[in-house]
Amino acid sequence: MSDLSGKRVVVIGGSSGIGYRVAERAAAEGAQVVIAGRNAERLQQAAAALGAIGAHQLDAHDHAALEAFFSALDPFDHLVSMVGDVMGGGFLNADLAVIRHVIESKFFTNVRIAQLAAGRLRAGGSLVFTSGTGGRAQDACASFVGNLGINALVEGLAAELAPRTRVNAVSPTWTLTPFWREMPAEQKAQIKARFEASIPLRRLAEIDELADAYLFLLRNDFITGQHIAVDGGIMLGA
Repeated sequence: MSDLSGKRVVVIGGSSGIGYRVAERAAAEGAQVVIAGRNAERLQQAAAALGAIGAHQLDAHDHAALEAFFSALDPFDHLVSMVGDVMGGGFLNADLAVIRHVIESKFFTNVRIAQLAAGRLRAGGSLVFTSGTGGRAQDACASFVGNLGINALVEGLAAELAPRTRVNAVSPTWTLTPFWREMPAEQKAQIKARFEASIPLRRLAEIDELADAYLFLLRNDFITGQHIAVDGGIMLGA
């Protein structure tokens, strides 16, 4: 297993939630951390707490801004992307614009991240994307398609970038994180109860259990082209 000490780790979506915890854990292991996020206030607070060597306000869905971000980055060893919006519901009643947005966010934005990151990624490094698990197409249509896209992206990139670098993904199921900060409390409680009833382990993941998977993929030099589900076995009965 590789040591993260002295490695430069970029986390897009690193100012809160799972991404912040990945950055925090990497920094604790001696990594030089660069974070990017949309909210300026959260970004600056996170950067100060982490001792980050770089903090960039960035909406990754703006591909011109994304290109400028990577142009300004020094070469790095690892990149973690938390990028990807979500939606619930099936295809028939969904707004087509919402379906397009979520697939654009989840899949095409990460394709562009990969294209831009590949030229800055040092030999022996890795890319880790965020896929997802816990639903079917009829329950979360665009999210489901986007997750399939991420998994295909990871497999394709792993072959294209080998043997110089590695590419993997972590697939969490629904987890109570700051990502859902704007959702009404009652709705969050209902979703939490539903997932706890569906997950064989009868609970949601802790953020550290998810962060562990990202860090494992950063460190393990013999894993590539994989998407690891950290979902408590929710798909076993689906």
